[in-house]
Amino acid sequence: MKVLIIEDEVRAASHLERLISKVAPEMEIFAKLESVHDSVKFLTAGNEPGLIFSDIQLADGLSFEIFRQVQVRCPIIFTTAWDHYAIEAFNTNGIDYLLKPVEEERLRKAIEKARLFSPMPMLEKILALAVNQPSKSYKSRFLVKVGEKIKTIAVEEIIAFYSLEKATYLHTSSNRSYCIDFALDQLENMLDPDKFFRISRKYMVSLGACSNITAWSNSRLKLRIDGIEDQEIIVARERVQDFREWLDK
Repeated sequence: MKVLIIEDEVRAASHLERLISKVAPEMEIFAKLESVHDSVKFLTAGNEPGLIFSDIQLADGLSFEIFRQVQVRCPIIFTTAWDHYAIEAFNTNGIDYLLKPVEEERLRKAIEKARLFSPMPMLEKILALAVNQPSKSYKSRFLVKVGEKIKTIAVEEIIAFYSLEKATYLHTSSNRSYCIDFALDQLENMLDPDKFFRISRKYMVSLGACSNITAWSNSRLKLRIDGIEDQEIIVARERVQDFREWLDK
């Protein structure tokens, strides 16, 4: 069986390759790729692995984007240091979900499971696996650093997240902003979508941030959030309709 590894951490990719060689020596490492872009290019070129091991968080985005753009026929075993993505993984041809660092016995069981699947896994099999997974839970608080101290910010206190100069910040109802260690792409999968909406590449907002909305050019909408100096907090045009529906739930 030809195996494709999608992993942007060289050490993690090498560790996984060694374990696969030990647990399933008959498997051939077809290729090792590091990004969403390279993986889409590789798979659309007609390369067909029998099994894919894929990290979720890659340098240029989440690996789920690969499988939204390319329909693969083989099962996928996802690997990640986070446990927030389990349900989405099982909705993307995923048959198992391994937390890093990957352990030998856990890998062995995942490969045994992969051998049970045909080249095109049956939806019923995938759904049966997903049913046994715990219901998705969302992040309820964030740790932030204030000088030399560490404090927690409850999600209920947060009205927006935004990116600025390659960093990500949360903004509270008390008009304070704090730097956090998550990208907005990660936060989309960690936060309750009923409470937060990604309005643009730079902003994700809560209902508490939506009290001052005005019409803007090209059928877009503009928000004003107290405490954030940016005068152009704009809902991207392609997201306006979804945003209106989210507000009207």
